Amino acid sequence: MPEVTIVGAGAIGGTLGAYLARAGRNVCMVDKVEEHVRAMRERGLTIEAYDGTFTVPVKAATVDELTGPLGLVVLAVKAQDTAAAMESLLPLLGPDSTVVSFQNGLCERTIAEMIGPERTVGCFVNYSADYLAPGVITYGGAGAVYLGELDGTISDRVRELQDLFSAWGNISVTDNIWGYLWGKMGYANMLFATALADETMADVTDRFRPLMIELAAEIYEVADREGVRLETFDAIEPALYYPRENQDPDALNRSLDRLTAWQRSNKKVKSGIWRDLAVRHRKTEVDEQTARAVEIGARHGLPMPLTRAVIAMIHELEDGTREMSWGNLDELDALRSAEAAAARS
Repeated sequence: MPEVTIVGAGAIGGTLGAYLARAGRNVCMVDKVEEHVRAMRERGLTIEAYDGTFTVPVKAATVDELTGPLGLVVLAVKAQDTAAAMESLLPLLGPDSTVVSFQNGLCERTIAEMIGPERTVGCFVNYSADYLAPGVITYGGAGAVYLGELDGTISDRVRELQDLFSAWGNISVTDNIWGYLWGKMGYANMLFATALADETMADVTDRFRPLMIELAAEIYEVADREGVRLETFDAIEPALYYPRENQDPDALNRSLDRLTAWQRSNKKVKSGIWRDLAVRHRKTEVDEQTARAVEIGARHGLPMPLTRAVIAMIHELEDGTREMSWGNLDELDALRSAEAAAARS
């Protein structure tokens, strides 16, 4: 069986790799954190899942220990590390290598620019997991995973990957991967806002519903200008958020009821963004996710004031010049109200 090289053995990649290994797939877990690699080698990889805990032995390495050519690579590093990770992988890739992006954001663009779209497969991932300690990952709850070719075709390659990755759970194939990736970007904008307070995702979402709706709508407006047909996933229904003139308050509230119920039922009640800020004290993915959407939006003349404000607040939290609090959400919601009033006048 061909080896699957998973680069980035943290929350998403570690979870996928553990389930593949447990099912007997040939997996090599690659990570830049030497303590994590050592722990996986010595004790295996432990998944504290929502439905039970298990430990599986895995092959583990750092990138400089790999030899090429690599066949199938799953890239699961943080979005801001995509280009650097790909640079280190380039000498190890052959003409038949495939890189699948198990990442948040629009990382497929970066990967395809570096190795070509013919060697790149898009992937939408919406299951919750966190890196807890070397060799230990918590898996908060199952979600949606979609695979797709960047040009929208349904290829034999994608079908084979669907079968391979099914050891994790239900894997779907789509002819509109960009619709899912942009759909999650709107949800990501909401999640970045929830990290502005030291509270659960559900509590923040529930308390600031109009704010969350507009944060998603700002992203979905960019996707619309880009000609993207947005897709529904889990409890997120982009068509309810945008176009704004079609918003149905009752339908939106029912959708947000489903979303907050799902968030409360999850073992992971706070976002990975919150963990980056409050626990790991490191940069978030904001510059490679919503900030990229702002750049694209600017080319279409879209101001995106709320998204810009969230990005600025996240940067201040990263720099230690702002503290997590409900006041951050109040400030953001006041901006929403002012923008809405200005639009009506």
